[in-house]
Amino acid sequence: MKLACLFSGGKDSCYALFDAINQNHSISALVSIKSKADDSFMYHLPNIHLTEQAAIAAELPLVIGEAKKGKTAELWVLHQVLQDLKEERGIEGVLTGAIASNYQKRRVDLICKKLKLKHLAPLWGRKQCELLQEMLQHRFEIMVVAVAAKGLGEVWLGRILDEKALDELIELQGKFDINIAGEGGELETLVLDCPVFRKKLHVVESEKKWDGVRGELLVKKVDLLHK
Repeated sequence: MKLACLFSGGKDSCYALFDAINQNHSISALVSIKSKADDSFMYHLPNIHLTEQAAIAAELPLVIGEAKKGKTAELWVLHQVLQDLKEERGIEGVLTGAIASNYQKRRVDLICKKLKLKHLAPLWGRKQCELLQEMLQHRFEIMVVAVAAKGLGEVWLGRILDEKALDELIELQGKFDINIAGEGGELETLVLDCPVFRKKLHVVESEKKWDGVRGELLVKKVDLLHK
């Protein structure tokens, strides 16, 4: 099936992409929506500018939609981008990395219904711990670039997820009832390398922003390195 993949450069969209390619789907385009909102229930915001580099690493075309503030504006832009891709490239479906966010999934479902497209969400309803373990097994190099939950302090910013980090997340989940996949905004990630990438991202320059409760790693520059 010809698919457009909603793509943030984070672990979930990258893993959904990896799964779809393994299922022999054709990826016609990656789609990133850059929202002007300070916070968005719909889209990933931290380091969204790096999707251009990630698309180059994956050797896939990228379409960027610019959304104004507001829930309606964010959805309208996505509708327009997908409509254009259906008309111009013949996409048959939309791929997302949704795991447990009903807000996101229902809205993509609605847009797809209007456009007569299928919505594929291969990670939906999966156990989050198992998903993270699978990502590590498939050699995803995942960097934490934002945190906003009890137990996730400044030291997590820039940390690479590995087995030790996963064990700590599971412990924090038991202690504070956090969502270890970040579906509640607890953490955001950036994939530096995965099997889909032909090149890997190397962070050259970054800056931590921490207010004592939540924080973000603003990645200012990356290089693309041969694997």
